[in-house]
Amino acid sequence: MEYSNILYKVEDDIAKIVINRPKALNALNALTVKELAHAFGDAKENASVRVVILTGSGEKAFIAGADINEIKTNLEKGPMVVRGEFAIKGQRLVSTIENLGKPVIAAVKGYALGGGSEIVQACHLVVASEKSRFGQPEINLGFNPCWGGTVRLPLQVGRKKALEMILTGEMIDAKEAYRLGLVNSVVPESDLMPTAESYAKKIIEKSGVAVRLCMDSILEGLEMSKTEALSNEANALGLAAATEDSMEGVLAFLEKRIPVFQNK
Repeated sequence: MEYSNILYKVEDDIAKIVINRPKALNALNALTVKELAHAFGDAKENASVRVVILTGSGEKAFIAGADINEIKTNLEKGPMVVRGEFAIKGQRLVSTIENLGKPVIAAVKGYALGGGSEIVQACHLVVASEKSRFGQPEINLGFNPCWGGTVRLPLQVGRKKALEMILTGEMIDAKEAYRLGLVNSVVPESDLMPTAESYAKKIIEKSGVAVRLCMDSILEGLEMSKTEALSNEANALGLAAATEDSMEGVLAFLEKRIPVFQNK
C-alpha cells in the first residue's frame, strides 16, 4: 500500500510510523486511519519487527484530534454514519494498537487531543516532550470521547481525574500527565526520539516470547477477575518455561554472561 498521510519504515527491528499531516496538526481523517491500520497490521505480521514507535511530524502536534471538516460531512449524513465511519473505525484502530502483541511506544510532542489522546492511552509506553499537552476536548463540540477514552482514561488516571478531563475538556501538561501515570518519561524535545529508541532497544534485548507473554498477561488480566488473572499469569509462565529462551536466560545468569535470546 502506498501511503499519503503517514511515513512507515522498518529498520533494526523497529517499525517507525509517522503521522505526516503537519499543516493539519496531524488530525485523523478517514484516509489516515486507514493507512495507520494498514501499517500497524504490517508491523504485526512482519517477523523482523520487535517494537513500534509512533510519532507525529511537525513541531505543534502528535495528533490534534479528528479532522473536524470530515466530522461535519459525516454529521450531515446522519448519526449512524458518524457512529460507523468515525467511532467504530476509530475504536478498531486503537484496539489494534493496544492488542498488537508487540510494544508500541508513542513519542509525543505538542498536542495529543481527542483521538490522539486515546491513541496515547492504547500505546504501551509513552515518551512526552516537555511542551506536550493531553486532553479530551470532545465535549466542547457537543460530543463524548468515542475511541475508548471513557474506558481507558479512568483506568490510567483514576475515575475522578478522567471525569474532570472529559467533562471540562481542559488539557493537562506533560508534568501532570507523568504524575498521573499517563506517560512514562518527560524529556526535552531534542531527546524525544532518542529516549523512545532507547526504550525500544532495551526491549529488543529481551526474549520476544517473554515480552509478548508479559504484555498479554497484563492486558488480558485487566479484563479478568483476580482469580482468573492469576491463573492466566501461571499459564503464561508454563508457556515461557517451554521455550529455549527461558533456559538461555537461566544459564546466562548462572554463567554471568549476557543472554542471547532467539525468540523461541
